[in-house]
Amino acid sequence: MNETAVEIRRLRDCLSGLMSLLALPSLWDSRDPTEVLRTVLEMLARMLDLDLAYARLDEGALVPALELARSEHLPDIARRADEVGAVIEPWLLAQHPGVPYAVPNPFQQGELRVTHLWLGVRKEVGVVLAASRRPGFPSSTETLLLRVAVNQALVELQRAQLAAVRQRAETAEQLNDEITAHNAYLRQETEQHWGEIVGRSKVLREALTLVERVAPTNACVLVQGETGTGKELIARAIHRLSHRRQHPFVRLNCAAIPTGLIEAELFGHEKGAFTGAIGKRIGRFELADKGTIFLDEVGEIPLELQAKLLRVLQEHEFERLGSTHTQKSDVRLIAASNRDLAQMVADRTFRDDLYYRLKVFPIEIPPLRRRVDDIPMLAQHFLQAHALANNRPITTMAPEGLAALVRYSWPGNVRELSNFIERCVILTQGATLEVPVGELKPRPSDQDATGESLEHMERLHILRVLDECNGVISGPAGAAAKLGMKRTSLQYRMQKLGIGRS
Repeated sequence: MNETAVEIRRLRDCLSGLMSLLALPSLWDSRDPTEVLRTVLEMLARMLDLDLAYARLDEGALVPALELARSEHLPDIARRADEVGAVIEPWLLAQHPGVPYAVPNPFQQGELRVTHLWLGVRKEVGVVLAASRRPGFPSSTETLLLRVAVNQALVELQRAQLAAVRQRAETAEQLNDEITAHNAYLRQETEQHWGEIVGRSKVLREALTLVERVAPTNACVLVQGETGTGKELIARAIHRLSHRRQHPFVRLNCAAIPTGLIEAELFGHEKGAFTGAIGKRIGRFELADKGTIFLDEVGEIPLELQAKLLRVLQEHEFERLGSTHTQKSDVRLIAASNRDLAQMVADRTFRDDLYYRLKVFPIEIPPLRRRVDDIPMLAQHFLQAHALANNRPITTMAPEGLAALVRYSWPGNVRELSNFIERCVILTQGATLEVPVGELKPRPSDQDATGESLEHMERLHILRVLDECNGVISGPAGAAAKLGMKRTSLQYRMQKLGIGRS
């Protein structure tokens, strides 16, 4: 075959190579930089019958440079890419890109005809080099093919870099959203709970003694009591006294979440796990890692989900919905319920193994009707809190109003008392709380239960106010003014209750 025929064949191969290169982007979608450069070098080495094809990509000072080498005549050159890079570095510094030049062949006898092109505007981005022993290399067609290959590689590398930047941005945005949601959730939880536990009654002190004993442990706690008795406050007190107090306290009211969404709330979900799952979401157990999770109204958890909750308690692991990756969980569980869980176990609506796992340390919170001695203190506490929140200058409560509060049975317990005091604060015009006594009509059984302590509570209230006023009855700073009474009326009540002036 004469030289003309060889040149024609080489030209035909180059044109075919150009068409292949132009078609490559559809094949390179989602490929990483290594695959892009490897594909370009292999095509160049094959189509141009190169003795050496070399590419380097510098992705930054913190990442080692990516170096690749190929050859149609040196089979082991692919493993020696870093050696090739060291050899050609002086060539790159001494010669201009796109201009052919001859150098001694460092791998065989003779010379190499070499040309190189930088990847990108700045040479630091990377380089592609082609070398052959053939005289006249590269021809104009081969130079065109080389330029097209380098341009295509550069386009795909930039696309890959943009995709990586976009992915990092999306990941950072999602993480930021999760952190924001986490902080907002914890801030909301902090703002929603009542203040410190208020009261000195015997039954409350007994419950708080149990709190102090169990708090330093990791034991599960089951807090039981009627609605509004302050089960969440007890749970927060346990967390605050535990070694987990520097970590999150996360709560979930199981009765407030639709049955089909409770699992996603507890364990989180992946994007597309169910209809409406437009993104990944971490669950309450992940939010509470190293801290405490409080499950209020735990009796509302569906029977089929109770087995997964038991697994978290026993094995400390779970999976998000739509994921097969197992998450580890270091969480202390405090559960609460106003339902009879033992009866639910008997009715087969609550798993017995979960019930006994939760009931490691039960604490019963007494209803407010069993804490009559605490009502004056609670009423004063809520008066101060709601007056401050509503910017009202209310400082005192009339004895007859306090007496009505003490007589009432409070079926909604402490929560009902707090809400009632807040409404009274809003309706009050002066400095003394106006209590609509007619709305607090005790049942006969409640009258019998509280009648004996009513005068005792009134006496304690007057004694406390007298102590705050240093025994002064009259005057703007006296006990009568603070109680919202006339001086003569207060003296009459003191005489009737056996309170002498000190």
